[in-house]
Amino acid sequence: MTPLLDNEMKRREICVVIPTYNNGQFLPSVLDDVLRYTSQVVVVNDGSTDHTSAVLERYRAQVEVVSYPQNRGKGFALGRGFDRAEALGYAHAISMDADGQHFADDLPQLVEAAKAHPGAMIVGSRALRQENMPQQNTFANKFSNFWFTVQTGTKLPDTQTGFRLYPLAEMKGMRALTSRYEAELELLVRLAWRNVPQIPVPIRVRYPPAGERVSHFRPCADFLRISALNTVFVFVAIIYGHPSRLIRRLRRLAG
Repeated sequence: MTPLLDNEMKRREICVVIPTYNNGQFLPSVLDDVLRYTSQVVVVNDGSTDHTSAVLERYRAQVEVVSYPQNRGKGFALGRGFDRAEALGYAHAISMDADGQHFADDLPQLVEAAKAHPGAMIVGSRALRQENMPQQNTFANKFSNFWFTVQTGTKLPDTQTGFRLYPLAEMKGMRALTSRYEAELELLVRLAWRNVPQIPVPIRVRYPPAGERVSHFRPCADFLRISALNTVFVFVAIIYGHPSRLIRRLRRLAG
């Protein structure tokens, strides 16, 4: 373990939340990687039907485990992880995927960004053009980035990354209303409407060859869900999002 980073995360009340669904083959290496940097880890078993439960049993002395029997989606799993993190006294949660895409080596960058920008949302930003990155991922991200700017008036280079530091104290119990992959975009938009700063930080990402990749993202169904959410948020932004941002800024100036 890296004592300096672990101590810094303890001092700043930061944990890592890892939602997982049928990632049993990758989960041991992901946990070993993260545990090299911190002992503050919450894993949410989102109704896995493979050997994930057996894997987590081996790590039960090292990580906090939240489990439930039925798969509910990534957004729901993140919410359960945040609930547990808050119950344990954490003020920030770094979300990481359980499929081995993210590098724990990038954890220090997110923690340093949080130190430099207290109370901000730190958003890991992937390079959108790299070896083995699915083409639909690049299109979906650019599509999502465009509508995020329309809905919030701000720009981010990567609105679909799963590697982020959430300021739980600033969220004040905010949880996603949607339950699957679109939940991550939803939380970004709602935090922007609260004028929570969103700071992008470059991260690396590992995309194995297509034959080795395990993804639960459904290109058609999940893209339609994200598109529907964007449509709703455009209307909500007009009647609530942009006015609420303006009111919050005026109150801050007046105070």
